[in-house]
Parts: sequence; C-alpha cells; structure tokens
Amino acid sequence: MKPSFLVATALLLFASVATAQSPRKNILFIGVDDLRVELGCYGAEYMNTPNLDSFARQGLLFEQAYCQQAVCAPSRISLMTGMRPDSTGVFDLDHPLNEALPDAMSMPRFFKENGYRTVSLGKIYHHGQDDKAFWDVVDPCSTPPYAGPKTSAVIAEKTKEAKKRKLKGKELRQFIKGPAFENADVTDSTYSDGVIADNAIEQLRQKDDRPFFLAVGFKKPHLPFVAPRKYWNMYDPAEIEIPARTPPRGAADQATTSWGELRAYAGIPAKEDLSDEQTRTLIHAYRACVSYIDAQVGRVLEEVDRQGLRENTIIVFWSDHGWKLGEYGDWCKHTNFELDTRVPLIFSGSGIPSGTRSRALVEYIDIYPTLAQWCGLMIPKACQGESLLPLFADPSLPGKQAALSQYPRGGVMGYSIRSGNWRYTRWQRKNGEVIARELYDHSRSDVATENIAELPGNADTVKQLDQRLLEIVSP
Repeated sequence: MKPSFLVATALLLFASVATAQSPRKNILFIGVDDLRVELGCYGAEYMNTPNLDSFARQGLLFEQAYCQQAVCAPSRISLMTGMRPDSTGVFDLDHPLNEALPDAMSMPRFFKENGYRTVSLGKIYHHGQDDKAFWDVVDPCSTPPYAGPKTSAVIAEKTKEAKKRKLKGKELRQFIKGPAFENADVTDSTYSDGVIADNAIEQLRQKDDRPFFLAVGFKKPHLPFVAPRKYWNMYDPAEIEIPARTPPRGAADQATTSWGELRAYAGIPAKEDLSDEQTRTLIHAYRACVSYIDAQVGRVLEEVDRQGLRENTIIVFWSDHGWKLGEYGDWCKHTNFELDTRVPLIFSGSGIPSGTRSRALVEYIDIYPTLAQWCGLMIPKACQGESLLPLFADPSLPGKQAALSQYPRGGVMGYSIRSGNWRYTRWQRKNGEVIARELYDHSRSDVATENIAELPGNADTVKQLDQRLLEIVSP
C-alpha cells in the first residue's frame, strides 16, 4: 500500500498541520473481546447495534481488516506492539508481554514517553500486569460477570466441591465456571462492562494539561454470555437460524478446534454437539451481549461529544478477533478461518472521511503506526505494520496484497493469508516442511466450504499465494 506522490504530499501536510497548528491529539482506543464482524454497519441487519452503526457513519469503516492471531493474548500483544506474533514470540495465553518482551516500545510506553496521560480500563491486554509501568491509571474492573441468584448458586456449589477436591490454579478456575449465559433483570452497571463505561466517562471528565491515550477494553461478548435482560428482549429466538455444522471438505487436520473454553461451562456437553435449542440459546445470548456492548460504547461516545472532545480526538474501535457461533460444528476462535481472523475496525477523527467504507486489506499491526503518525509523531522502528493515513486520504486505495494471520497447532504453525477472494493456509513444521495446504474461495461467503488447494486447476493460484505468504513470513 504505497501512497502516490499526491497522497504522500497530503500526508506530510496532514502531519505538519497536526503538529504546528493544533493542540496535541487525544486517542480514544475502544477494544472489544470476541466480537465477530456481525454488526448492523457490517451488513447484519438483524443486529441491534444503533450506536456502532451511528459511529460508523461518522468515520471510516474497514471491511477487510484482520487480526494477527485469533486468540486473546497474542492478538492484543501484536496490536499493542505493532509486531507480528513471530516477532513477539507470544502464541498462547501463558506468556505476558512483560516476560516475552520486557523492553518493547508498546503503545502505552510510546505515548507516555511522548507526554500523554495513559489510562487502561477493563481488558486491554490479556495479562493485567502488562505495561503497568507505562499506564498512569490502570483499572481492570473485577466486578463479577454473574449477578443472578440461580447462577450464583451453581457457582457456590461448585466452589464447595472444588475445595473438597483441593483444586488450585487453572483446574480451580475451570471447575467453578457456571452456566455459559445469563439474562438477569439487572442494570447495565451490575455487570463489569457497565462499570467500565462508567469509569471511561469519569476519565473523559478529568482535566489535564496532557493529551490522553484512553484505552477502554470491554469484556463481552466473551464467555460467559451475560447481559441484562433488556438486551435479550431485543431478539426473537424463533428468528435465529442454526448454522450448518459441516466442516469444510478436505480441511487440514489442524484447521479446526474442540470448542476452546466453551466446554468448561456448566450445561455444555463434554464431547457431543449442542442441540438446536442449545445452539439457538447461545447465539441469542451472544447477540444480547453485542447489543449490551453497543449501548456502553454509545454512552462513552456521548460523553466525548458532551466534553467537546470530538474534533481533537481520534477514536478507533476494534475487536481482538472474530468468533464462531456453531459454524462447522465448532465454537469460539483458535483457528485461521475467515470467521476468526476477520475483525471490525472503524476510525473517526479530524481528517478522516465520514460515512466512508474501505475494501482495502489492512492488519491490526497497522493501527499503532497509524495512531503515531496521526498524532504527528515518528513511527517506532519496531513497528512492522504500515500507517493507514494514505487510506484516510483516499479510501479507494487497494491496501496490501495480503493480510497475514497465524495459529500454532500440535507443534505445527499455520500461516494464513487473505488475498483477493482467497484464503490460503500453509501448515509447516519449524524446519519449514509443509504438511498441509488449504485454499478457500470467499467470493460469496466468509464460511469456508471446501479446501480446493489440491485441485489441478488451482496449482498456479496456490503457487502465487504461497510465494506471497512467504514474502511476509520470511522477508
């Protein structure tokens, strides 16, 4: 995505004006956990997301944005450092940034060292201890996700049993999980995301001579799917369609999962598929959580306007990765499939076109350099992404030739690119030995149906995409 001479000139003018004539720019950095590209503004008309739909009309929506790995910690660390997982060395939930890259020039460190007031609310990193030295304020919000008496009773009984068994650590946390959903008749701020919105509003009211980097990390629709009942009432379960449970024909053995964390919740079968009724209930619960988050985002954005901050603040909305809701007979994330790697990404701010959509291929490692350059700052050398300012100037630009995601499975790394209508995945050992390839045509749908990598007519396509992938993985 190399800008033309005119675009490059516009970017230089943009940066110089931002630096010389305007106050230092604020950043409102809104993240959501496990939110797939299923919002009204992304074409899902059945979703009740009026606040995000309105926000999209005020900014630039990227239709083809991709995370670098579809699981919380690696994705968030990659986004916050502007580095790919191969460079951070984090591919799982067990390695905090502070241990993997203690000297990393992360976004909080970068903006703090450039005179910003840095605030972290809710879930920004997967590990709460990451970057603590570089946040002026850290409030992860530990309000319990459950509130209803039935759910609380289940957890209480399981806690008693866990004590008898003397369970500790991860075994204890897994054992005492309650049901996978709840629809108690409670206020928004009974659950943690309502409190996070409350805290964000309070932070926006703070007076400080410094510009702010305010990171607001909402926790739903991550499991358990708990949202106040009024959000459940926005959807009619009879209108929810059950997705096909058919895995893609010819998919690699490493391609699918065993449902990730969902199996740990009470009422979820240990091995079998969910019934149609269970599937419909979980989809209903997920959608209720999305609408609940939409309302919290709306509250925060209203405060931005109330405080007169909109003109001098860039707002970016993102989710750490997508999610499967029963497609392929699978749940959660943890794959290289389009449903898991494609993510919502919306920018709004001065100099960013309103009510505009871009089909450009972009990646989450592009967010960091974009924010740095938009604020008139030099992009850190460690950033492996590209600034999106050329696309702010001309959203019709094509973007990158390919967006790379990756996922390890059983000692094998799966490298996957979205390029054009294709998703191509190469599963290889550490020595580079390829053990499987996948090629999916996404010209009609984000759901993969058949691996066509081995069809003779696709040999040239596979060769071209493989070369494109290797140019990114091994530059």
